[in-house]
Amino acid sequence: MIRMLAWLAMALMALPAAAQTPPPATVANPKVAIETSAGRMVVEVYLDKAPVSARNFLRYVDAKRLDGVVFYRTVKPAEKFGFVQFGIQNAPAKMYPPIKHEPTSETGIHHLAGTLSLPRLAPGSARGEFTIMVGDQPSFDADPSKPGDNLGYAAFGRVVEGKDVLLKIFDAPTSPTKTIMGSFKGEVPEVPVKIVSARRIAG
Repeated sequence: MIRMLAWLAMALMALPAAAQTPPPATVANPKVAIETSAGRMVVEVYLDKAPVSARNFLRYVDAKRLDGVVFYRTVKPAEKFGFVQFGIQNAPAKMYPPIKHEPTSETGIHHLAGTLSLPRLAPGSARGEFTIMVGDQPSFDADPSKPGDNLGYAAFGRVVEGKDVLLKIFDAPTSPTKTIMGSFKGEVPEVPVKIVSARRIAG
């Protein structure tokens, strides 16, 4: 009996120490350095909030399938307002299967300046094409109050370094006549900026 009481006393003494143990640290979201012919950008990929879309982007990065691709589209309705687009341009050898759509109404990530997201046709058709917002673009967010396809684009990351490089890409001259397979007339850069490499970095 005495031995049992002593054991209980020791256990109770240990409780405050256990209660003070800090919770395990959360793992930081991955960062990717995008080295381009116009300079370097670093993006944080929100694996915690948009895991499907984030993993899709990281899959292209880790397989080096973004190396050598270009920023092939610039949409510029106003000064410092629009987006740039880059990706594999549906090259069969680089393409992974389409992924489940993650609307902003579920992830809570909005299309603010510098946000990366997935352009798509129907929801669930996005693959290896990516956009970066220049200026806030709420029209790309999901809006359940609207009829029809109101799910917007899937946002999954944001530029955290090199916003001047993003503006340099955005402000580069576009051709009034060039198209890509008959599309994007007036939005195709005269000299597309190339991605030299895209790699995960520490921190």
